[in-house]
Amino acid sequence: MNRMLTVAAALVLSGGAGHAGEISSAYTDVDFDQHCSTFESGQDGEEFANMVCDGWRGYPVLVSAGDLRESLFYGYPPEGTLPWESFSAFNRTGPRIEWRIEVQGATSAPFATIHRWFVNTDPDNAEKTTEVLVVSKVGQVEDRQGCVVGLVRATGNPDANAEARKVADESARNFVCGRDQTMRIGNVPDFNRSE
Repeated sequence: MNRMLTVAAALVLSGGAGHAGEISSAYTDVDFDQHCSTFESGQDGEEFANMVCDGWRGYPVLVSAGDLRESLFYGYPPEGTLPWESFSAFNRTGPRIEWRIEVQGATSAPFATIHRWFVNTDPDNAEKTTEVLVVSKVGQVEDRQGCVVGLVRATGNPDANAEARKVADESARNFVCGRDQTMRIGNVPDFNRSE
């Protein structure tokens, strides 16, 4: 009996019971003027644009921008219209995206992104913003499901990066878009998803 328990414990410790690979980070920059192509834009005074931007190793970043708000999708999108996921208040994204990468042998694939957003929290002062780290699931070639998994308040939070990585690593891969509740850490501004 003790021998069987020892063998079972050895399998678990050696990774025989799980399939998770090593996790690391990679970074890309998004410059709407240099790294993106606009494929749709507003006409007759409508101010919106839909763009596709360079991401990590062929994984695109899709940006929808309008009314001083942005909605982003990371990875391979599903067919049809993407959901709009953004803060209610005016907002903009930062230039750098952190991709959480799982490495299994010779294969590397991103499963989540962490992206800093700047959300206007005072309608009378455009310079007053709250920074939020937005954790998103990356759409894969096989299932093409991506969405926001978690929101971590970064303003006044020295642990925000570590907390965002924890949300990404523990929740993004199994998160079911459109069903599971978006996690919120700290007092984050109002955030909505619409199909």
